[in-house]
Amino acid sequence: MLQTRIIPSKPALILEGKKKNLIVTDIHIGFENSMESNQIFVGKNSTTNESIQELSQIIDSEKPDSVILLGDIKSSIKNISRNEWDEVPLFFKRIREKCDVILIPGNHDANIQRLVPDNISMISSTGMVEENVLLTHGHTMPSENFSHVDKIIMGHVHPVFFQEDSVMNGQRVWISIKTEKENIFPNKTGEIEIIIIPSFNKYFYATHRKQYKKSISPIINKIKKISKAKIITLDGTIIGNESNINQVI
Repeated sequence: MLQTRIIPSKPALILEGKKKNLIVTDIHIGFENSMESNQIFVGKNSTTNESIQELSQIIDSEKPDSVILLGDIKSSIKNISRNEWDEVPLFFKRIREKCDVILIPGNHDANIQRLVPDNISMISSTGMVEENVLLTHGHTMPSENFSHVDKIIMGHVHPVFFQEDSVMNGQRVWISIKTEKENIFPNKTGEIEIIIIPSFNKYFYATHRKQYKKSISPIINKIKKISKAKIITLDGTIIGNESNINQVI
């Protein structure tokens, strides 16, 4: 049976069974281009190097067999920006020096195969299954081929907590949702858990909801009723439940 564990104070998840996998999502290398259009300038390679350093430290501490990237490694949606040509291969090279790397592409990863070294395992954007767990980016609906799973681990949504009188306002959070399985797989009964991993990119936050552009997931949109939910800070504190799930997704 696979076990999941949040790494304290990090937007990273351990999925452990026969092998130990480290799961992260939404790095968005090259996002500085959109910042520059708003007259916000960040040094070349600086945020990519930050991501490499932080992920490398987690790998050194946890010693996983592999890192599974749940998509949106790059930030441009339809093309490859000038920064991404240099920085995405650099990111893969540095992380692959630490351990095996598996990439599940997201909606921002168009043409990323042109940037991925040969020693990286890139699989279908529909996701991959480890025992009873589906790992996917979250921008597509899972097919019935995956209907035997009872847990979905995804990214894409970039959950951020909004409550202006809270010290947690604008911070990245984890979300765990339990719902009827038939919401996702109409021909199945029982319960399924959906874990949404916060963005690895620490610059994806906001203090006002209207300033934050969240991603819409067809998986989340299919949920008619949430049985139970938890909103969890990066350090592992539960700060909300199903009654205030609308504050984060």
